[in-house]
Amino acid sequence: MKLRNAFWGVGVLVVAVLAFGLGVYTDQAFPDVIPYVAHHSAGKVDTTELQQAIRVIQADYVDGNVDTTKLSHGTVQGLISSLGDPFSAYYDPAQYKKLQDVYTGHYSGIGIYLSFNANSYPMITGTVPGSPAAAAGLQGGDVIVKVGDKDMKGLTSDQASTLIQGPNGSKVTLTIQRGGQTFPVTITRAEIQVPSVRSTVIADHILYVRLYQFTTTTTDEMHSALTSGLPGAKGMVLDLREDPGGFIDQADHVISEFISSGETFELRDRSGTVEKHTVSGEHLAASIPLVVLVDANSASAAEIVAGSLQVHQRAKLVGTVTFGKGSVQQDFPLNDGADIHLTVKRWYLPNGVTIDHKGLTPDVAVPLASTSDQFDVQQPANGYAKDTQLNSALSVLAAG
Repeated sequence: MKLRNAFWGVGVLVVAVLAFGLGVYTDQAFPDVIPYVAHHSAGKVDTTELQQAIRVIQADYVDGNVDTTKLSHGTVQGLISSLGDPFSAYYDPAQYKKLQDVYTGHYSGIGIYLSFNANSYPMITGTVPGSPAAAAGLQGGDVIVKVGDKDMKGLTSDQASTLIQGPNGSKVTLTIQRGGQTFPVTITRAEIQVPSVRSTVIADHILYVRLYQFTTTTTDEMHSALTSGLPGAKGMVLDLREDPGGFIDQADHVISEFISSGETFELRDRSGTVEKHTVSGEHLAASIPLVVLVDANSASAAEIVAGSLQVHQRAKLVGTVTFGKGSVQQDFPLNDGADIHLTVKRWYLPNGVTIDHKGLTPDVAVPLASTSDQFDVQQPANGYAKDTQLNSALSVLAAG
């Protein structure tokens, strides 16, 4: 089975938003049935109080037309919330449908990449080429203050996604803060296919590859970028900044492009069983000098790739300490179309180390004044003069 460990919530793709905490068995290879666990193996859950509460609500709540579907959904949501795990979640049927769109990089929205920080407003870090957001003039560094009448301060990626996404052809109004100005922008939503990989050649024949998220198409997109970009390249920069993660089988394949043999990462379940993943594939970029860019929003599958390449001494990491998400999740679809998104395993680097709650420490620590200073591979003509991290990576490559 293949897992997905996305970190949605930090660098989020509100295109469908790669929102923190999405992790699943890749390709949606779910269990055939929801497992039954004998009471003696994990302790019996006493549902007496729950059943009593339901009876009280149905019998005495002032509104006699109680929506029993919402009541059921709320019950399951409460169970998941009680775990205290920020990466386990309950998705009702509509939310789960959106989540499946995220997995394929396809959704209906406006086409923006967002960065989230606690107790602040989400900031746009880029737009999808050809998207409604790009056509409306939204740009990296713009802060979203409101969506409609809803204030966006402190909202999670899931909450932001719900507000910004919507049916194809419908309109949404965003209140944008840019510099000292605040103004509304009304945008018509459209169907959007989001690429997970973009590449170009910069500096002195350096192949620059930006990996936005690990979706079902990442392996093929990365292979294509390497096939077309490696001939004539003297070195390579793999940019994993703002990458919230995704399917870990895709991370496996990406690592395998840069390493010809050995272990990529390990998975361990609650019983302590260790599942070791090893290199496979063609290893197109196994010998080219490589530097990997990371930041505080690099998480999950992005950390697997960066950490594995660092442990194998295949690449130096440049940037800031990463997010630190060392768990993986699996989706358990329910009969009504809803889904339990549950943490089921933890992952470890090839040397047996976990980065959970710690993150990866870069070999070369370099801050960046603003996310908007990052090189935009979609607009390479703008250059990268302000991107201190990318310039540092180029210096590392030049030093050999």
